[in-house]
Amino acid sequence: MGRFKQRSDGKGSLKLIQTLVNNHTHILNSKLSHIIDEQVSWVSPLCTDEHAEYRDKAFLEKLGVGKEIAEDLKNFWPRNGPQWDALGKFGKNGVLLVEAKANLPELGSPRSSASSPISRELIVQSLEETRRYISADPRADWTGTYYQYLNRLAHLYFLRVLHNVPTYLIMIYFIGDKTTGGPSFQEEWKSAIEKMHQSLGISNNHRLKDYIVDIFIHTDELK
Repeated sequence: MGRFKQRSDGKGSLKLIQTLVNNHTHILNSKLSHIIDEQVSWVSPLCTDEHAEYRDKAFLEKLGVGKEIAEDLKNFWPRNGPQWDALGKFGKNGVLLVEAKANLPELGSPRSSASSPISRELIVQSLEETRRYISADPRADWTGTYYQYLNRLAHLYFLRVLHNVPTYLIMIYFIGDKTTGGPSFQEEWKSAIEKMHQSLGISNNHRLKDYIVDIFIHTDELK
């Protein structure tokens, strides 16, 4: 449970993140060097592990995070939480949570699909807790268009703030992906990201800002 084998002949962000992690880690690590000066070890999605992606308790186990924290996750987020595009470790107990995008529509996402009232209540509760921590505008809708980004942000809060695990949320934005009609220029991504933050009422200097890293990689770099 929580481990999902991925096809290796896909396209878009699925294929690009696999290529990046398995064949071009030097590019990724170089772009992270301004915040991490320790060796990074990538544990997903590895070709030796069927390019598997992880979620829920399984992603914490993959990262070697303590069992107590994995148990606490049940009280913070219901099952079928974020499925991470890539996972990495650094230093003694630092972790990297990666979300990758190859085209602008991917930045948006539908509302939560949780059907249980208890699950929906837990999600709302944890999102509100995260919202309060970063002092985001309480009038902004945090369950709509950008729900996927927010549940990733909530998990950053869960690990770094509630459990003192050195954690970074790495947002990788690929440029020039012709298989999905992705943006040709970095500025297109930056404009869309700014629009997202404004919609969510998130300021440019919120309390988790230093732990969210936007990385822009052109597909030409992976050739």
